[in-house]
Amino acid sequence: MKLNFKNIFVAIASVGMLSACSNQLDIVPEGAPGSGNFWKNENDAVTAVNALYERFDDENFYGRGFWWFINASDDMVTGRVKAEGDNIKNFNRDFMGKDYTEGQWKMRYIVIKRANDIIKNVPGIKMDEKLKNRILGEAYFFSGLMYFELGSTYGDARAGVPIINRDSVVADKPIPRSANVNVVYDYVEAELLQAAAHLPYFSEYTPDEYGRPHKTAAYAWLSKMFLYKKDYAKAEQFADSVILSGQHKLLDNFADVFTIANNYSKEYVWSVASFAKGNGNGFGSILPGVMLENKGWGLYNGWGYYMPTKELYDEYEAKDIRREATILKPGDAFTYFGEEKVYESSNSLSGYQFRKYMEPFSYAGGIHASTNPDHPTTDLALPLIRYAEVILIKAEAKLMQGKNADAEINMIRERAKLDPIENATMEDLKHERRCELAGEWANRHADLVRWGDAKAAYAQPLHHYDGSVAWPARNFDPAVNHVWPVPISEVENSAGVVKQNEGW
Repeated sequence: MKLNFKNIFVAIASVGMLSACSNQLDIVPEGAPGSGNFWKNENDAVTAVNALYERFDDENFYGRGFWWFINASDDMVTGRVKAEGDNIKNFNRDFMGKDYTEGQWKMRYIVIKRANDIIKNVPGIKMDEKLKNRILGEAYFFSGLMYFELGSTYGDARAGVPIINRDSVVADKPIPRSANVNVVYDYVEAELLQAAAHLPYFSEYTPDEYGRPHKTAAYAWLSKMFLYKKDYAKAEQFADSVILSGQHKLLDNFADVFTIANNYSKEYVWSVASFAKGNGNGFGSILPGVMLENKGWGLYNGWGYYMPTKELYDEYEAKDIRREATILKPGDAFTYFGEEKVYESSNSLSGYQFRKYMEPFSYAGGIHASTNPDHPTTDLALPLIRYAEVILIKAEAKLMQGKNADAEINMIRERAKLDPIENATMEDLKHERRCELAGEWANRHADLVRWGDAKAAYAQPLHHYDGSVAWPARNFDPAVNHVWPVPISEVENSAGVVKQNEGW
C-alpha cells in the first residue's frame, strides 16, 4: 500500500476517475449497490482506501469548521470579529444553516460510505492477504472514528445519530437517528475493535506509510470513547492497551511535540497527515494558518482565529514550561520566516496567540508553509490524539473509579518541570488536561460539558492580556447546549425523518 502522503493528490485524482467510471465513491446515499465494474483487483482496493483521506483537505473537516465548536470553550476567543463564529461561541442559533459547521455531518457520512464500501467489497478480492487486512483495518478505523465524532458532537441520551446498515441495498430512504448516543458508542466499540484486530502496530510501517491508522490508534480512540460513555473501567483498560504496547512514550521536551521533525515521534498516536507543497495548495489541516496572526505581519495570510484568553494563560503555574510553549504574549521573542521578532498584535481580540503551531512559519522562505496562503496547510501534522492525552484519560478513568492516579498525573507534571503532587483529585486532573492539551483537538469545550462545568465556566467573561473584557459572559443551557444542532439541511433533506436536537 504505497501511498506517500506527499503524493496523496494521486489518490484524490483517483477518486474522481473512479466516480466517473463506477459511481462507487461518488457521494451517493449510504447502502447504494455498486455498478459491478470496480472492486476487481488489488489496485481497486488501494484506490478505494486512499480515498478515505480525501476529506482531510477540506478546510472545515479538521481545519476551521469543526474548530468553531472547540472555540466555544473558555480557553480561546474568536480572535477577530466574525459573525457566524461569534454566534457559535455564544450558542446563538443564528449560525445554523451557515457555512462553517453545516457540512460536518455530511462529510463524515461520506467517509463512512467509503469505509462501508471497502468492508463490503474488499474481502472478495483476490489479493495479498496482509495488505487486505490492513485496508480493512483502515476502513473499520475510519468508520469507528467518524461515528465517534458524530455521536459526541450531536448525540445524547435522547437521540444518537443514524447508523448505516452497510449490507442494505436501499439507496433513497433517509435513516432515523438511533435511540441514544450509547447505541452509537456501542457501534464505535465494535468498529474500532475490528480495526485493532486488522491493523499492524505503527512500528511495522515504513515511512511512506506513516499517517495511516494503526493498532494503538484504534485502542486510543476506544479509550476516549469509553471516557465519554462514562465506562471508566474500559477507558482505563484501553488506555493500558496503548501504554503497555511499548509503542509510545512522552518526548523529553514538551515544545518538541509540535515540530515537523516529530510528526511521527513516540508521542504520536493519530494526527492529520498534512504537507505544505504539492500542487501549490498543500494538503491537510489548515489550522496552523488559521491560528496565525491575521495577515501574518505582512508576510503571510494568517486568518487570526482562535486566540488564547488570559484565563488560559493564568491557569498555568509559574514554573510550568508548557505556558510559554503554548502561548505567545506581547513582548515574547519568536522566529518568523527566518527572522527574530517580538510578538505584538494589532488585531487579536485577546492580545495573545497560540504558539503550538508556529514552528512551520519559523523557516526562511516559508519552505514549510503552503504557497497558497488562502489554503494555509503546513508540513506540521495536526495532533488529534497523542500519548499524553492517553495518559490523562487513564488518570481520569482511575479517579472516577476511586483509584489513585498520582503516577499518571505526575508523569505529565514532571515533563512540565513541576513538582509532583499526592492524592490527586479531579480538580488536579482538570488542571493538567487544560494545561497540557490547550488549543488541541482534545476539545476543552467537550470536557467542560461532560464534567458538568460548562454553565459556570461560561457565566464568567473572558479577558484580554491587558485585563479588559475580551468576551462577555454567556448563557449556556445544559439541557440544550450540551450538544450541537443537527445541520438544517440534514433535517430538511430527510423530510423530518432525522430530528433536530431539542431546544435548537
